[in-house]
Amino acid sequence: MISSVALYEALTTAPDERTRARVIAEAFERLEERYPHLPDLATQGHVRESELRLQREIELVRADLKVDIEQVRAALKADIEQVRANLKADIEQVRADLKRDIEQIRADLRQTELRLQKEIADIKLDLLKWLVPLMFAQVAAIAALVKLL
Repeated sequence: MISSVALYEALTTAPDERTRARVIAEAFERLEERYPHLPDLATQGHVRESELRLQREIELVRADLKVDIEQVRAALKADIEQVRANLKADIEQVRADLKRDIEQIRADLRQTELRLQKEIADIKLDLLKWLVPLMFAQVAAIAALVKLL
């Protein structure tokens, strides 16, 4: 390893340009041997440049995401409105069906009530047909028993 002072001494004592160039080349070679990863090191400028590039890309992605989010929101809003409209139509259809069914049941109940009233009236008439002759027969039987006694 050669120090900075030794390098300076070698350069100042070199007899010609060719020797100086060789000293400089050897110094670079030793530097590369000592720090093989030196070409891969990033400077503050490189880091700052990468940071700025990444920030720009992040802003672009944010802008794209905002646009995508707004598009999705708009699509969802339209879908929700469509579903609401469909549900309203379905609800109205169910209400109409229920009203129709209720009216049909009421009509059936009225018919059943009328039929039952008719059957009750027929049964009353049949009872009267049997009760009136039986009452006359009882009166006659009581009258005959009274005559016999």
